Amino acid sequence: MTTELPDSPLEPSAEGPVAVPTRRTFIATTAAVGGVIAAGGLAAGSVLAGQDASAAEAPPSGRLSLTVNGERRTVTIDNRTSLLDLLREHFGLTGTKKGCNAGACGACTVLIDGQRVNSCLTLAVRLEGAEVTTIEGLADGDRLHPLQAAFVEQDAFQCGFCTPGQIMSGVGCIEEGHTDSAEEIREWMSGNICRCGCYVKIVKAVDQAAHGK
Repeated sequence: MTTELPDSPLEPSAEGPVAVPTRRTFIATTAAVGGVIAAGGLAAGSVLAGQDASAAEAPPSGRLSLTVNGERRTVTIDNRTSLLDLLREHFGLTGTKKGCNAGACGACTVLIDGQRVNSCLTLAVRLEGAEVTTIEGLADGDRLHPLQAAFVEQDAFQCGFCTPGQIMSGVGCIEEGHTDSAEEIREWMSGNICRCGCYVKIVKAVDQAAHGK
């Protein structure tokens, strides 16, 4: 059996000769129709792709007002922005360090309404009306915070990368009243990692600032 169309363009019928498409005409017609369908599909795909691109370019955002180191700030941000990125990328407060970015090292520790938190795990958009204190907000002009001064006196740092987070966590530890002993200080400061191994001096600095000795 053959699937080829007849070469004759006409075929007799009861009503007279009927035009029958040749093989060449059939192929040409099919190609033209297929091209129109494909073009329509591409056009639709282009529109959808354009819509997806527009959606990707405009992530959900929100307006946020909060107080940072005593200064009221208002900003519009992507709702996925962490407090750490808000401080560093939007406000230029780079004293708060990005270490593990997973809440495991404590380098990004700041105070929110007096409570220490890992800023890398905190969504900024949830802090409407909050008061945030970073390492830049501890000193009173040229006068260092007592814990900053204690870190200097005790030589409680080496590379310095973890120091801002250590100090902010230490301030929180003191305000929470967890400084009755070196063991208690170590326990409540255990969320802050110092890869240089200055733990003994860090504990002494926190104890000095807490008890003035």
